[in-house]
Amino acid sequence: MVKGRIIRYVLGLTVVGLAMVSVAFNHLQLLSLGLNAFQVLVENFILSAISLYLLFFLTLLILRYGLLMLFSFMEHLEYQVKKRQQKEPNAHDDASLPMISLIVPAYNEGPVIEAAIRSLLKLDYPNYEVLIVDDGSTDDTYEKALAVARQSPVISVRVISKRNGGKADALNTGITSARGEFVLNMDGDTKLSRNTLRACIRHFDDPRIGAVAGNVKVLNRENIWTRVQALEYVEGLAMARKAQSFMRSVNIIPGPLGMFRKSVLQQVGGYDHDTFAEDCDLTLKMLMRGWHIAYEPTAIAWVETPSGLLDLLKQRYRWTRGILQAMRKHSSALWQPRKAGINFYILWYMLFEGIIWPISTVAGSVFFAYVGLRYGIVLFIFYWWLQLTMLDVIAATYCVVVEEEDPALIGYAVAFRLFYITIVDVSKVFATLEEWRGTAMTWGKLQREGKL
Repeated sequence: MVKGRIIRYVLGLTVVGLAMVSVAFNHLQLLSLGLNAFQVLVENFILSAISLYLLFFLTLLILRYGLLMLFSFMEHLEYQVKKRQQKEPNAHDDASLPMISLIVPAYNEGPVIEAAIRSLLKLDYPNYEVLIVDDGSTDDTYEKALAVARQSPVISVRVISKRNGGKADALNTGITSARGEFVLNMDGDTKLSRNTLRACIRHFDDPRIGAVAGNVKVLNRENIWTRVQALEYVEGLAMARKAQSFMRSVNIIPGPLGMFRKSVLQQVGGYDHDTFAEDCDLTLKMLMRGWHIAYEPTAIAWVETPSGLLDLLKQRYRWTRGILQAMRKHSSALWQPRKAGINFYILWYMLFEGIIWPISTVAGSVFFAYVGLRYGIVLFIFYWWLQLTMLDVIAATYCVVVEEEDPALIGYAVAFRLFYITIVDVSKVFATLEEWRGTAMTWGKLQREGKL
């Protein structure tokens, strides 16, 4: 089994390495075309400046992919070494494990809440409780949760009912009521892997670790939208999140699975109500206080993602505006590299991915289409698209190999580039503009389909 894994890694990484060489050659070709185009466009200062910027952006993008894959693979190797060095747990170790409180905020989660709670009662950990915080649901969430709680003779399940105040308020209510020294916050539609608590708690042996981010995977892989999202999640976690974990600076603890020291949550004041991305805001508050955040790839949260385009766009719109709101609260770190330390780089990275990247890709597609058709440099369009698609396929191949995921996901990298990411990026651009203008927005809760 180990030999097969090594062979898979070697073959997969060889393909990725050769592909990156191809990307470099393709980029040189694009630069050559860019210089020729620059000579054609030199009379138009704005068009020539845009072409040079976009070529610079592509260079940054290649560096970004290369560095993330390098650091994430180093984290992967470090994790494998630590895993081999760990001892098998025994009864004595179990007796000393600290209590963990699982907090599940729930608002109109009737279709999924029963399955979610029952899955939590099967976790492999000797000392934990489950708190369901019903945030003023208008459906049968409370009744269903209470029924399951009464059927649990071993694991303590408490159901707290409160007036509707939003997810942040529900989580804070749960944190206040938690009996455990450690708290695991999750969503009402989430199903956790059995090893989640054991896998996460070991990271807290390091006193600098304030929280552990889990691995989120898509459960409802039923159509092209959800399958492309499955690939997107695998890439975002296996590459970006692992690379961040190598630096102990994960910038977003996902809502479906995050474990915290309760004392740290109390120190930073819990969740705030002034953003639509309370998870990102809380993470940044912890990083600004000097806490390290780790990533645990084997602690998996299976979630239901939007299966339709409209729900997907609403979700990404809200995420983008919420992240921008959280960044604005901590924007002072953008201009104070010495005082902010690594947080300076974290915020600039988030700025690049949240604003610069989507705006540049949308602008680039429009620009190259215009220049190609107006000035006859049609190859510009092809090489721009090919460059981005090759990067997507390389990232997908690397992440599928490292995560041991379904190889069929690699094929969706082309669909990702053909239409998916363009649509999502346009939504992000609109979200950025409307956040800048201060346009009012609502939460836009995803309707559950009960796939758990």
